[in-house]
Amino acid sequence: MILAIDVGNTRIKAVVFEGDTILKSFIFEKERLQESVQKIIADFPLVATLVVSSVGEVEKQAFRKFENKLKVHFVSHEDVFPFVNNYGTPKTLGIDRMVLAAGATLLYPGQNRLVIDAGTCVTYDFVDEHNVYQGGAISPGLRLRYESMHHYTAKLPLLNLESPESYIGKSTASSMHSGVVNGLVYEIDGFIEEYKAVYPKIIIILTGGDADFLAKRLKNTIFANSNFLLESLNQTFQYTINND
Repeated sequence: MILAIDVGNTRIKAVVFEGDTILKSFIFEKERLQESVQKIIADFPLVATLVVSSVGEVEKQAFRKFENKLKVHFVSHEDVFPFVNNYGTPKTLGIDRMVLAAGATLLYPGQNRLVIDAGTCVTYDFVDEHNVYQGGAISPGLRLRYESMHHYTAKLPLLNLESPESYIGKSTASSMHSGVVNGLVYEIDGFIEEYKAVYPKIIIILTGGDADFLAKRLKNTIFANSNFLLESLNQTFQYTINND
């Protein structure tokens, strides 16, 4: 069994895998890392490997405390990935984006793939049909858009995410909801249309914490999977150990 963990900006997501099968998933705060991982390991004693992505030095030290119980693998740029990295600055490409690209490459062989990860930031990552990672884009996520309007203006309130009733806002709050939600939906649909114009046969994968909220509002056909990063993390690790 493998315990795959993704360390986000605020929370940690984890999944226990047996092969490609998800046995159980978890979400917990960063400050509860030690006790949460300890409990997962106790509840699943057959877990032999802990695979971790997107960590800083503080988190790495915390995870290394489990090395006396199981193997700990930090996904890094030195791992073997199933694509050629054509990014202009390959060492600056985030590990989470590389893992998503790897998952798309392995799951959809021989196809053009665009992975959209809607979390704190929205990332767009494109791997072509020849398994070449070409790059993508990064923009603010839903929460960042609300927070930026509040923090960088004098009077706009800090709102919680809410589905707008119309694209025409009739109040300050409804105008902000329309701008944030509809703005991001139009952005995502716009990016997809741009890619489809050049690559008519393309697979679109939407993941991240806001994937389910956004999926039903997009006009384009997509595959929505909020667990895609962790599934890709498991697949990437399997690929690495089989091709190292």
